[in-house]
Amino acid sequence: MKKTLTLLTFLLWSLLGTTLSAQSYSSAIGLRLGYPAAVSYKFFMNETSAIELYASYRRRGVYSYHWTAFGLGGTFQVHNDLSSIAAGMQWFYGGGAGLSFFSWSDDAYFKDEGSLGISIHGTIGLDYKFAEAPVNISLDWKPTFALTGYRNGFGAGYGALAVRYTLGE
Repeated sequence: MKKTLTLLTFLLWSLLGTTLSAQSYSSAIGLRLGYPAAVSYKFFMNETSAIELYASYRRRGVYSYHWTAFGLGGTFQVHNDLSSIAAGMQWFYGGGAGLSFFSWSDDAYFKDEGSLGISIHGTIGLDYKFAEAPVNISLDWKPTFALTGYRNGFGAGYGALAVRYTLGE
Protein backbone atom coordinates (compact mmCIF):
# COMPACT_ATOMS: atom_id res chain seq x y z
CA MET A 1 0.00 0.00 0.00
CA LYS A 2 2.81 2.39 0.91
CA LYS A 3 4.60 1.68 -2.40
CA THR A 4 1.40 2.34 -4.35
CA LEU A 5 0.81 5.64 -2.55
CA THR A 6 4.42 6.70 -3.18
CA LEU A 7 4.13 5.83 -6.89
CA LEU A 8 0.82 7.72 -7.27
CA THR A 9 2.28 10.76 -5.48
CA PHE A 10 5.33 10.71 -7.78
CA LEU A 11 3.13 10.44 -10.90
CA LEU A 12 0.88 13.28 -9.74
CA TRP A 13 3.83 15.59 -9.09
CA SER A 14 5.33 14.65 -12.46
CA LEU A 15 2.10 15.50 -14.24
CA LEU A 16 1.62 18.78 -12.40
CA GLY A 17 5.15 19.84 -13.25
CA THR A 18 4.73 19.57 -17.01
CA THR A 19 4.88 22.62 -19.24
CA LEU A 20 2.09 23.91 -21.43
CA SER A 21 2.25 23.77 -25.21
CA ALA A 22 -0.03 24.10 -28.20
CA GLN A 23 -2.36 21.26 -29.13
CA SER A 24 -1.80 19.49 -32.45
CA TYR A 25 -5.42 19.78 -33.72
CA SER A 26 -8.20 22.36 -33.43
CA SER A 27 -11.31 20.15 -33.35
CA ALA A 28 -12.37 16.53 -33.64
CA ILE A 29 -15.56 14.47 -33.92
CA GLY A 30 -16.11 10.81 -33.11
CA LEU A 31 -17.35 8.29 -30.56
CA ARG A 32 -16.94 7.90 -26.80
CA LEU A 33 -16.80 4.16 -26.22
CA GLY A 34 -17.74 3.69 -22.59
CA TYR A 35 -20.59 4.33 -20.21
CA PRO A 36 -22.54 5.85 -21.67
CA ALA A 37 -21.47 5.45 -25.29
CA ALA A 38 -21.86 8.80 -27.04
CA VAL A 39 -21.10 10.95 -30.06
CA SER A 40 -18.37 13.41 -29.11
CA TYR A 41 -17.28 16.79 -30.53
CA LYS A 42 -14.21 18.47 -29.06
CA PHE A 43 -12.80 21.88 -29.95
CA PHE A 44 -10.01 24.04 -28.59
CA MET A 45 -10.70 27.66 -27.61
CA ASN A 46 -6.98 28.42 -27.27
CA GLU A 47 -3.70 26.50 -26.85
CA THR A 48 -4.65 24.82 -23.56
CA SER A 49 -8.46 25.12 -23.15
CA ALA A 50 -10.93 22.78 -24.83
CA ILE A 51 -14.63 22.01 -24.66
CA GLU A 52 -16.02 18.54 -25.30
CA LEU A 53 -19.72 18.17 -26.09
CA TYR A 54 -21.43 14.80 -26.27
CA ALA A 55 -24.81 13.17 -26.80
CA SER A 56 -25.81 9.63 -25.87
CA TYR A 57 -28.78 7.33 -26.45
CA ARG A 58 -29.50 3.98 -24.83
CA ARG A 59 -32.51 1.71 -25.01
CA ARG A 60 -33.18 -1.63 -23.41
CA GLY A 61 -36.07 -4.00 -23.13
CA VAL A 62 -36.25 -7.11 -20.97
CA TYR A 63 -39.51 -9.05 -20.94
CA SER A 64 -42.16 -6.49 -19.97
CA TYR A 65 -39.74 -3.84 -18.64
CA HIS A 66 -38.36 -1.24 -21.07
CA TRP A 67 -36.31 1.91 -20.61
CA THR A 68 -34.78 4.63 -22.75
CA ALA A 69 -32.15 7.20 -21.83
CA PHE A 70 -30.97 10.23 -23.80
CA GLY A 71 -28.15 12.39 -22.49
CA LEU A 72 -26.44 15.68 -23.32
CA GLY A 73 -23.29 16.94 -21.67
CA GLY A 74 -20.33 19.21 -21.87
CA THR A 75 -16.91 19.40 -20.25
CA PHE A 76 -14.37 22.20 -20.00
CA GLN A 77 -10.83 20.78 -20.18
CA VAL A 78 -7.40 22.24 -19.41
CA HIS A 79 -4.69 20.47 -21.45
CA ASN A 80 -1.05 20.04 -20.43
CA ASP A 81 1.85 18.73 -22.48
CA LEU A 82 3.20 15.18 -22.09
CA SER A 83 5.34 15.16 -25.25
CA SER A 84 8.32 14.04 -23.13
CA ILE A 85 6.52 10.66 -22.95
CA ALA A 86 5.19 10.63 -26.53
CA ALA A 87 4.91 13.34 -29.19
CA GLY A 88 1.25 14.39 -29.50
CA MET A 89 0.29 13.29 -25.98
CA GLN A 90 -1.35 15.55 -23.41
CA TRP A 91 -3.11 15.09 -20.09
CA PHE A 92 -6.17 17.09 -19.12
CA TYR A 93 -8.45 17.89 -16.23
CA GLY A 94 -11.64 19.90 -15.86
CA GLY A 95 -15.32 19.71 -15.12
CA GLY A 96 -18.74 19.98 -16.61
CA ALA A 97 -22.41 19.15 -16.41
CA GLY A 98 -24.97 16.91 -18.06
CA LEU A 99 -28.67 16.35 -18.60
CA SER A 100 -30.25 12.92 -18.86
CA PHE A 101 -33.78 12.17 -19.94
CA PHE A 102 -35.04 8.78 -18.72
CA SER A 103 -38.28 7.01 -19.50
CA TRP A 104 -39.33 3.52 -18.53
CA SER A 105 -42.39 1.33 -18.62
CA ASP A 106 -43.32 -1.80 -16.75
CA ASP A 107 -46.19 -3.49 -18.57
CA ALA A 108 -46.81 -5.85 -15.65
CA TYR A 109 -47.81 -2.88 -13.49
CA PHE A 110 -49.08 -0.63 -16.31
CA LYS A 111 -46.68 2.18 -15.39
CA ASP A 112 -45.07 4.68 -17.71
CA GLU A 113 -42.73 7.06 -15.93
CA GLY A 114 -39.81 9.33 -16.68
CA SER A 115 -37.36 11.70 -15.09
CA LEU A 116 -34.88 14.44 -15.84
CA GLY A 117 -31.39 13.95 -14.45
CA ILE A 118 -29.04 16.86 -13.81
CA SER A 119 -25.44 16.06 -12.96
CA ILE A 120 -22.07 17.71 -12.45
CA HIS A 121 -18.76 15.96 -13.01
CA GLY A 122 -15.02 16.30 -12.90
CA THR A 123 -12.74 14.83 -15.52
CA ILE A 124 -9.15 13.70 -15.83
CA GLY A 125 -7.58 11.90 -18.74
CA LEU A 126 -5.02 11.43 -21.49
CA ASP A 127 -5.29 12.75 -25.05
CA TYR A 128 -3.20 11.59 -28.01
CA LYS A 129 -3.09 12.84 -31.62
CA PHE A 130 -1.46 10.52 -34.15
CA ALA A 131 1.19 12.43 -36.14
CA GLU A 132 0.66 10.61 -39.44
CA ALA A 133 -3.15 10.31 -39.37
CA PRO A 134 -6.11 12.61 -38.66
CA VAL A 135 -7.05 10.55 -35.62
CA ASN A 136 -7.22 11.49 -31.95
CA ILE A 137 -7.83 9.13 -29.04
CA SER A 138 -8.43 9.95 -25.42
CA LEU A 139 -9.05 8.01 -22.25
CA ASP A 140 -10.85 9.73 -19.41
CA TRP A 141 -12.54 9.22 -16.07
CA LYS A 142 -15.53 11.35 -15.05
CA PRO A 143 -16.51 11.05 -11.39
CA THR A 144 -20.12 12.26 -11.45
CA PHE A 145 -22.60 13.52 -8.90
CA ALA A 146 -26.26 13.30 -10.00
CA LEU A 147 -28.30 16.10 -8.43
CA THR A 148 -31.68 14.85 -9.66
CA GLY A 149 -33.15 12.06 -11.71
CA TYR A 150 -33.26 8.31 -11.87
CA ARG A 151 -29.82 7.87 -10.31
CA ASN A 152 -29.20 10.36 -7.50
CA GLY A 153 -25.84 10.63 -5.80
CA PHE A 154 -22.24 9.86 -6.65
CA GLY A 155 -21.22 7.62 -9.55
CA ALA A 156 -17.50 6.94 -9.84
CA GLY A 157 -17.58 4.52 -12.77
CA TYR A 158 -18.09 6.90 -15.68
CA GLY A 159 -15.33 7.07 -18.25
CA ALA A 160 -14.56 6.22 -21.83
CA LEU A 161 -12.11 5.68 -24.62
CA ALA A 162 -12.87 8.26 -27.30
CA VAL A 163 -11.83 7.81 -30.93
CA ARG A 164 -12.20 10.94 -33.07
CA TYR A 165 -11.46 12.22 -36.56
CA THR A 166 -9.53 15.51 -36.34
CA LEU A 167 -10.92 18.37 -38.42
CA GLY A 168 -8.17 20.97 -38.22
CA GLU A 169 -4.44 21.04 -37.63
